[in-house]
Amino acid sequence: MNIDLVKNYLAGLQDCIVTELERLDGKSFRRDSWQRSLGEGGPKSLGAGGGDTRIIEEGALIERGGVAFSHVRGTRLPPSASETRPELAGREFEAMGVSLVLHPRNPYVPTVHMNVRFFVATREGEAPVFWFGGGMDLTPYYGFEEDCVHFHRTCKSALDPFGRDFHPRFKRWCDDYFFLRHRGEPRGIGGIFFDDLHEPGFEQCFALVQSVGDHFLPAYAPIVERRRNNAFGDRERDFQAYRRGRYVEFNLVYDRGTLFGLQSGGRTESILMSLPPVVKWRYDWKPEAGSAEAALYEMYLRPRDWAG
Repeated sequence: MNIDLVKNYLAGLQDCIVTELERLDGKSFRRDSWQRSLGEGGPKSLGAGGGDTRIIEEGALIERGGVAFSHVRGTRLPPSASETRPELAGREFEAMGVSLVLHPRNPYVPTVHMNVRFFVATREGEAPVFWFGGGMDLTPYYGFEEDCVHFHRTCKSALDPFGRDFHPRFKRWCDDYFFLRHRGEPRGIGGIFFDDLHEPGFEQCFALVQSVGDHFLPAYAPIVERRRNNAFGDRERDFQAYRRGRYVEFNLVYDRGTLFGLQSGGRTESILMSLPPVVKWRYDWKPEAGSAEAALYEMYLRPRDWAG
């Protein structure tokens, strides 16, 4: 198990994605590097480490977005990381990952999220325990079938070399995970999601995670190019702001990455970079029957085998 190999890949992935996004947008990302000592800003159980957050605001394409790398260590694994494996609670840990969220200005360009991460939990006298997690998912405001098919087929292409069962399993996991239980609706059209991946071994798991990370740009960039010049007005922006509220609700109530970052002593600004810049809530609002807004609910915000 070569931790430096994982760290070098993640740092390179961040650079690659930011370079392409700067090409698409025409504006450079701001770079914000941070370091934190053990116990700084909280109890001793919080993590030490650092990260490199790349942020863009008020770009030509991206209204707000971030691509963050972090590498933290701590003396006690936070509850959000040991929830599904309680036998690891209380171990020291080391965690690293790349996480991104992009909120485009044009409502016809979907919001997107991608994350790949690696954990090691240790206890004196016992062998270290590792696992990987990650995935990517798409949140459109106005649905286009060809975009949904493209995104899901690219996700499938990332996983197929490692076994035919991975994509259907990780696709279902994504549908179940990115679901707002208090609303009874999904956040978007899904994609793939996985966590606690440690079998069949480090090399195979790492190769799978690299494939997921490397397929992000092929999954998203063609959709951006197709939709970025679609004309829109106040109605579309208003609906975008309303649906962004669902994104905020999920990230602050359910998202394990957000909870882990806050519980492990990560940098708050970097953790909450995922939140959109403009959001609206309305009381018990329903879209007009037969409208493009209604079509999102009726045709797209439903689990579906988009990859075919």
